[in-house]
Amino acid sequence: MTHDQDFEIFLATAPGLEPVLAEEVRLKGFKRPATVPGGVTTRGRWPEIWRANLWIRGATRILARIDAFHVTHLAHLDTRARRIPWADTLRPDTPFRVEATCTKSRIWHSGAAAERIATAIRETLGAPHDPDAEVTVMARIDHDLCTISIDTSGEPLHKRGFKEEVNAAPLRETLAALFLRQCGFDGTEPVVDPMCGSGTFIIEAAEIAARLNPGRARHFAFERLATFDAAAWQQMREPKVRRTPPARFHGSDRDAGAIAMSRANAERAGVSDITEFRQCAISEARPPEGPPGLLIVNPPYGTRMGEAKSLIPLYQALGRTLTTHFKGWRIGLVTADPKLAHATGLPFLPPGPPVPHGGLRVTLFRTAALA
Repeated sequence: MTHDQDFEIFLATAPGLEPVLAEEVRLKGFKRPATVPGGVTTRGRWPEIWRANLWIRGATRILARIDAFHVTHLAHLDTRARRIPWADTLRPDTPFRVEATCTKSRIWHSGAAAERIATAIRETLGAPHDPDAEVTVMARIDHDLCTISIDTSGEPLHKRGFKEEVNAAPLRETLAALFLRQCGFDGTEPVVDPMCGSGTFIIEAAEIAARLNPGRARHFAFERLATFDAAAWQQMREPKVRRTPPARFHGSDRDAGAIAMSRANAERAGVSDITEFRQCAISEARPPEGPPGLLIVNPPYGTRMGEAKSLIPLYQALGRTLTTHFKGWRIGLVTADPKLAHATGLPFLPPGPPVPHGGLRVTLFRTAALA
């Protein structure tokens, strides 16, 4: 594949959030995004790959799909893998690794499939194979159709490069961005998180409002490919004029350590001037001065038997505080247990599907503006 060829780009996300990611991809100007299980497809060239990694907040990784063909046995896979013009994409001096998955196919051994592809690349291109390499060739064999992709992101995209400090079970930035979008947040209103932990929701909202690119401070695997143009990439990532948001973003937590973490993370992200963090209990949470906006919260939800029941008083207290003091505000609440959400007594809209997070399945519960 050459620099000028149009190809399919796959943006992965948590199952259940594909339509939310598709809307973000569409609004960022990418061609005809379509939802597929586990993500969104669009089409473009290598600059669109770079732009997607730099701009898109909700994707967990971005794959360049460079070939697809039917295979029925390993010798066939070996032959087809050797026909791929690997030098158009990979560099002979850069280590690579191969990951393969096989589903409902006559080739069923993923390890053997990966080994055949790795040998084909090594022998036709001369690049060294390294199981720990950053450049990853991904092969998916599904119903005998083998799709070959390059992982252009490297480290997962929730790793923005700012959050050095986290608390237990932190919400990933990519998930936070999609939940904010589901709640209708567009950067023009205040956001409050009364259980802010390490500050993920507040920092993500502040970055969206200031129009800061999520990938502005990190390295990507595509920088090690043959298609990479360092000068064009440098020009693309040059910071544009930062917008001064019309609102500020407020986090609170009863834990002093969480507040210190949030402040440090916001400072590294460059949004400390538009964020505020203070230590207080849920019952003391109050809206900031000015118009109402969005309150979004990811309370503890317990993972072991009996834990959820002990959390009901916390959710009841949260519901009382929001009902009493946050009239006019929309609420977003993330939890793994619908019973805990309903313990708040809040008038939730019908929820979307549960999505995987940290070994659990969590659901975003939303309200309209509280009366």
